[in-house]
Amino acid sequence: MIPEVIVLALVVITALAFDFTNGFHDTGNAMATSIATGALRPKTAVTISAILNLVGAFLSVEVAVTVTKDILRLQAKDGSLLEGISPSLAMTIVFAGLIGGILWNLFTWLLGLPSSSSHALFGGLIGAGLAGIGISGVKWEGVSAKILLPAIMSPLIAGSVAALGTALVYFLSRSVRSQAKQDSAFRWGQVGTASLVSLAHGTGDAQKTMGVIALALIVHGDLTVASIDQNGLPIWIIVTCAVAIALGTYLGGWRIIRTLGKGLVDMAPAQGMSAQASSAAIILTSSHFGMALSTTHVATGSILGSGVGRPGAQVRWGVAARMVVAWLITLPCAGAVGALCLFVSRMIGGLAGDLVIFAALVGLSAHMYVRSRRQAVTAHNVNHDWEPEKVEAEAEMRVGSGAA
Repeated sequence: MIPEVIVLALVVITALAFDFTNGFHDTGNAMATSIATGALRPKTAVTISAILNLVGAFLSVEVAVTVTKDILRLQAKDGSLLEGISPSLAMTIVFAGLIGGILWNLFTWLLGLPSSSSHALFGGLIGAGLAGIGISGVKWEGVSAKILLPAIMSPLIAGSVAALGTALVYFLSRSVRSQAKQDSAFRWGQVGTASLVSLAHGTGDAQKTMGVIALALIVHGDLTVASIDQNGLPIWIIVTCAVAIALGTYLGGWRIIRTLGKGLVDMAPAQGMSAQASSAAIILTSSHFGMALSTTHVATGSILGSGVGRPGAQVRWGVAARMVVAWLITLPCAGAVGALCLFVSRMIGGLAGDLVIFAALVGLSAHMYVRSRRQAVTAHNVNHDWEPEKVEAEAEMRVGSGAA
């Protein structure tokens, strides 16, 4: 009994660690454009975002239910584990999946790539499920409908909405002669829309960790799907996940903030407001319907769309292409790490196996943190020019002006 409790504790701790990395990995989705245009000071921006992520985590649990029921096929309709799946195997699958998600989050953060934390988590769980159970261990219909389809559609929809919104904003404000007054008004608009995105991120992303913890408790026998449907999630799950994502957000993933704020387009206040408004609307709508949308995909699509919608704006398509590559490999790479962790744990066996993969997580995380300190990006240099030597070498397109 004691080993099972220890493993459950490790899973909960690791889930909260993932929630923490989700916070600092995705801060840029809400605040990068506001920081880039000077609408908010960097530390002020992440403080506001942290508070609103905390609040947002209490607003809904629809996405948490999706994570609990629609990704892995571990249980029968009555809540019991399927034949051939032991509690220890099911728990290790969840544990290994979390480790895959965390390590991919940290790796892409080290590179400054805004990949999807949500897809890192789902990829880790799917990979561990495939390694532990096989193809039948994954609910492919749920993965297709609530993960893959939104992943394809969300950046396209967000980009289109942001492009139209940006073009409309510039059209409506064309008669305002004072650029300073115009920018000042749009910066205030950015503060409001960035706050909405932060609230939306807390509403959507904190729930994913809530769902994983709930899944672990169901496997351990402390919770049932029926009780969640009837009474919702235990309050301690909601509170701890809200605090973890808020703390991660407050630390600020400055590397990714710099990429989103400086690396994709030359951001003006009107663009930033339009991008953030479209992101907030799409994320909040998807959370309401229980769709596990990636805020990174939405935010990046919105930022690119705002560049397309502003005549003469510089859009760095080379940087965008690298991001798309990262998006495409997130699910399989995180899945491979999750599968490897499951294999190592099962090969060693028992509690010792789970402790070994936990130790590997701690060691690799520490290594990546030390590497990041060699060329640190902080609140003090986050708005420095985006790798000017690379920008000059890249083919830049001036939308609407015909220049390459």
